[in-house]
Amino acid sequence: MKIAPGDVADLARGAAFLGTGGGGDPYIGRLMLERALADGGSLQILDVDEIPDDALVIPTALMGAPSVLIEKLPGGDEVITSLRKLESFLGERAYATMPIEAGGINSTTPLVVGARLGLPVIDADGMGRAFPELQMETFHVYGVSGTPMVVSNEYGDSAIIEAHSNWMAEWIARGITIRMGGTAYIAVYPMRGRDVKRTAIRQTLTLALRIGRCLSQSRDAHREPFAALIKELADTPYGFGKVIFHGKVADLERRTTQGFAKGRAVLRGIEGEHRTLELIFQNEYLIARCNDQLMAIVPDLICVLDSETAEPITTEMLRYGQRVKVMGVSVPPIMRTPEALAVFGPRAFGLEEPFQPIEALHA
Repeated sequence: MKIAPGDVADLARGAAFLGTGGGGDPYIGRLMLERALADGGSLQILDVDEIPDDALVIPTALMGAPSVLIEKLPGGDEVITSLRKLESFLGERAYATMPIEAGGINSTTPLVVGARLGLPVIDADGMGRAFPELQMETFHVYGVSGTPMVVSNEYGDSAIIEAHSNWMAEWIARGITIRMGGTAYIAVYPMRGRDVKRTAIRQTLTLALRIGRCLSQSRDAHREPFAALIKELADTPYGFGKVIFHGKVADLERRTTQGFAKGRAVLRGIEGEHRTLELIFQNEYLIARCNDQLMAIVPDLICVLDSETAEPITTEMLRYGQRVKVMGVSVPPIMRTPEALAVFGPRAFGLEEPFQPIEALHA
């Protein structure tokens, strides 16, 4: 896979779709990567099967509330500080980096690292979407330790965390991130190539680029983007996609608390749609209810898109009066096992409803 400067906008757009409202502002991630490439950086994207089993892989990411990024823009070097300090602590250079999740800025952050350092980036991640907490990873579900990890801020302040569990690592890192102003930059889940092959969700960078290209090409050809997107998803491990609501934002509550962007949105139906849709989010959209009927639930994707262009709308960019369509998308089987649902299914977010696959809810 090759990523040229002309691909960056599509990649960021597709990653924002997979991020289900979270993962950071795709526009910021796009600008950071375009700058890194314009400065002479180049990217080597590796398939999972190309990694030597003994190679050290260190994922890199942004941590915290995405809404904070609107006022606290990253420069692009902060996460490199975390990577270098973790390498120093381990006494070994990383063979490659990779995303921990699919999201607007967290898909592009490792690419910025790769372009600036000449470090290969693996076409995979540990969520297949975005989740708000560090233990909500297939890496964790299938036995990889998240620590040692490094958390850094824009001033070069940093902390090395060693924890007895990934839940404790999340708790400690979240507290540090709050004290660093609500966002921080992390190098986390250091692992060997064999662990990546065993636990990662594969080709999510490729998928993000496919989705972004599908949307931009549909607009250029004046085709209906939602039908094109559903057709594109059918030929991927995500498989099923469906527009589950068409409406406008009638009410919105959003707050930054405990290191997350939490809230609720209410959509009123338009164009013959007389129902009301409620969305609950914690960085990402978690559940969609229509007149108290379950329409979609985590870990399946709930994607809020502009009703005309299908441009993904993150939770921090949601605004009163926006006209939107909401899509539900199924996730790969590795994310629906009992072990995975115990970590990032509905109960992990305090939701009472049990998980029901989107394709079963809309058969």
